[in-house]
Amino acid sequence: MSEKERLRLRKLAKKQLELSESERNKQLYIDWEAHGRADGSSRPMVTVEHGTFSEELIEPRLRCESEQARALERMLLGNTLNFEYFKDDTIVRGYIPYEKGYRMTPFGLQVKCQETGGLGYHYISQLHDLADDFHLLKKSTYQKFSHAGGEDAELVQDILGDILPVKKTGAAWYISFLQDIVHIMSTEDMFIAMSDEPELFHQMCGMLADDHIELMERVENKGLLRPTNRDVHLCQGSMCFTSDLPSEGEELKMSQIWGYMDAQEAQGISPAMYHEFVYPYYKRISERFGLLSYGCCEAVHTFWEDISRFDNLRKISVSPWCDEAFIGQALQGRKVVYLRKPSPNYLGVDRILDEDALRAYIRKTVEFAAGLTLEFSQRDVYTVHKDSGKVARYVEIIREECEAKK
Repeated sequence: MSEKERLRLRKLAKKQLELSESERNKQLYIDWEAHGRADGSSRPMVTVEHGTFSEELIEPRLRCESEQARALERMLLGNTLNFEYFKDDTIVRGYIPYEKGYRMTPFGLQVKCQETGGLGYHYISQLHDLADDFHLLKKSTYQKFSHAGGEDAELVQDILGDILPVKKTGAAWYISFLQDIVHIMSTEDMFIAMSDEPELFHQMCGMLADDHIELMERVENKGLLRPTNRDVHLCQGSMCFTSDLPSEGEELKMSQIWGYMDAQEAQGISPAMYHEFVYPYYKRISERFGLLSYGCCEAVHTFWEDISRFDNLRKISVSPWCDEAFIGQALQGRKVVYLRKPSPNYLGVDRILDEDALRAYIRKTVEFAAGLTLEFSQRDVYTVHKDSGKVARYVEIIREECEAKK
């Protein structure tokens, strides 16, 4: 890495620090803390995940040449992109988060993935007939990891540590249980196994749940858990802000941190099958968390009878495929955030934003979520036609419609 590249990275770090100390950013922390109370009194928060289209906006701004420097440059530019250009509610942290822990390889089977060009990819099945292939399922393995902002911690500390300290942080616990299975077994074969080999399917799920819980206990016993009550990412574009979990503690328990689970792969089975084959294992795992954020793109209303039984449920994903009105009614009187995932079509398809259509779409959400703690997390947009101003206008319209309903 050249001296010129180091200077470029340090300049970006100073910019991030400056933004983190701005009055606007301080107000965002206050707003997120109010939102975290989930009592329906806070303003709706709006965030846009840029990872799926950041190449359009970040790559043209890269100045470094070496691979190592460009990786850090991307990280730093990404840390401030939303704040500078989109003006959404993404905060800027005055530090680089350092995470340390374990990852799990379910059943000890390395996932095999085939790229199909562009954004497409295909998981290569390793189990086809559960009865014939069950012997392939071994005990899951665990691997240590550590990184700062997704990059090498020592390198980040060496170049930026005197400007942006590398800070050990907590992390919301992420488990996508059915995805673990679909990574090694096609969705079709998984559904067939539920029907044709129910006892073996339950045995497989029991093994997987045991291994996830064993890893949770290992990390807990090693004292690796840190607070997840403030500016820690919660998955799905959301944040961990809450006053219901500890802000301090060196040896926290799983019951004192956020957890996240989803079951997108269950879309297509009946509520009865979800109750039999999915819910028992999700319940067993999720009840260990202090608070739970649930759902991704699945239509959660389909399985609401079971999902509503998660006692620690605090955020529920309301995707474009979800019955918004149903969830809005179901959440009344509950301390659960209505985490709306708007359709990516409004922001990502047309070059020119259809403002009237967007306003009508957002009005419905605001109406259905009346009286609830509302949050918008825009995800899965793969192009904004290189126009950051379009994103900023998109955020502005959502805010205007929320204000109009007051």
